[in-house]
Amino acid sequence: MSSLRGCDAIYVSSILEDCVDQLNILGNIMPVTFEGRDVDEIVTNEISRLVDSQRQLEAKFEQVLSNKQKMKLEPGGMSKMGAAETDIKQIGGDLRSSTYTHARGMKQSPLTTDNLSKIQSDRGFLESVVSGTLAEIMQEGKYNTLLDAVKQEKSKKQQLQSTILKEEEGRKRVRMLQKKILDVKKEKEVEIQNRNEMIAHLKDQLQEMKAKTNMEGKYIKKCAEVSVAQTQKRCFLSEKDLKDEMERLRNQIDEETRVNAEIEAYLREHQTELEQKVDHWMEKYDKDVEAKQHELDVLNASKAKDLERLQELTKIYQEYEQVVVDDRIEKEKARRKAEQEALELNSCIRVQSWWRGMMVRKAIGPHGKKKKGKKGKKGKKGKKGSGKKGKKKKK
Repeated sequence: MSSLRGCDAIYVSSILEDCVDQLNILGNIMPVTFEGRDVDEIVTNEISRLVDSQRQLEAKFEQVLSNKQKMKLEPGGMSKMGAAETDIKQIGGDLRSSTYTHARGMKQSPLTTDNLSKIQSDRGFLESVVSGTLAEIMQEGKYNTLLDAVKQEKSKKQQLQSTILKEEEGRKRVRMLQKKILDVKKEKEVEIQNRNEMIAHLKDQLQEMKAKTNMEGKYIKKCAEVSVAQTQKRCFLSEKDLKDEMERLRNQIDEETRVNAEIEAYLREHQTELEQKVDHWMEKYDKDVEAKQHELDVLNASKAKDLERLQELTKIYQEYEQVVVDDRIEKEKARRKAEQEALELNSCIRVQSWWRGMMVRKAIGPHGKKKKGKKGKKGKKGKKGSGKKGKKKKK
């Protein structure tokens, strides 16, 4: 339920107004920071108070234990052991909470600038949420602002918890990676030592290879000279073959020239026929283009008419839609007015019922005590008169 009835809304709004006033006053009187002397004095007093409460709890715990020992020795004391056990558990819980509070107070001073700024920001946030909730309750009778603020804070808390878990996982991963780095470092040192030994061995092999290279160079030089002589012989033979090929290609060129001349004569003979066909197809192309252009103009005109009709229908649709929207707005206003009148009528009936009940309980108005008749009044007056006469006679 995110809405309140009339009486509940008034009661809640009064409580929220008091809360807003108190938060505003607290924000005005609470300082953002303290001087060093005041901080030390306040922290000392706070520690002294915590120590005194701790001692009192310890003394109370020792007293309860001694009472428990006495109950064990007394006859019939076992029936009271349950209450003593309950007291011991309660005092033990108080001691644990007091020890936790004392340790937390020793770790961090509650009056540092960060803590005071955090308190001030929390107070401002609470004041803004309460003010928004109060305004919403006064206007609409709902408290969705408060529900939204609670949901946002829950989501922030979940995000913070997930961040803390991710940080813990990251720390574990960093430690694991650091361990792996040390292992890899050791492996690399061993590998570097092995490679240095390999380098020395390769240097020795390099000297041997240089000697072998010189011998192989001489051998390759001789082989190259022999290869050059063989290549020259092959080139001479290839040159002879290329000359023969050149003669053959010349004969082919002559033949191709003759064939080209015959093809040109054939093409000139058929060129006239092809030109006539081209003229025929060009005329047909022009006629087809004119026909298609006429069809295109007709389609464009039809498209323009359809577009004009579409614009008219769109305008009519927008007018009808506006009429429907206005009608819905009027119906919604009428519904809200009816609901408001029903709510006011219900409130008036409740107030009248309450007032009638008060009149009946307090005996106000027509429900009051009935007055006595006139005869009774005359009788009283007669008695009063007789009394006066008697007094006169006595005198």
